[in-house]
Amino acid sequence: MRVSMTVNGRLRQAEAEPRMTLADFLRDRLRLTGTHLGCEQGACGACTVLLGGQAVRACLVLAVQAEGAEVRTVEGMSNGSGLSPLQEAFRKHAALQCGFCTPGFLVSAQEILDRGERLEEDEIRRELSGNVCRCTGYAGIVKAVQECQG
Repeated sequence: MRVSMTVNGRLRQAEAEPRMTLADFLRDRLRLTGTHLGCEQGACGACTVLLGGQAVRACLVLAVQAEGAEVRTVEGMSNGSGLSPLQEAFRKHAALQCGFCTPGFLVSAQEILDRGERLEEDEIRRELSGNVCRCTGYAGIVKAVQECQG
């Protein structure tokens, strides 16, 4: 079936089988490979995207469920001329090592920033607890989010 959604501000359409996940649709049909697939059970957070402004695990959402919705992936974070402030803060604070989990963390952190709340360190850690990183120890990630809060 034909699935249509606005991805990173652009109307996109492609064929999808009814049971195709949003993650597979983004990666395989739209060639947006920044959405990573890790556990494919919603536990690691590597596939996190914003669906209607809410962070969701794209491996747990069917592409057909996103019909007509707004989706934002890590590819939609920069303004085209450089890194977004959050991406720059991740670079500055060495909030990545191998980079596999980074897209999911960036999208999850962006949702926090989009809410406009000022969170304390423990609250940021709790908000990001659904994302797993095996390399960084999370300190740089938390510092990057703190730096970008209003």
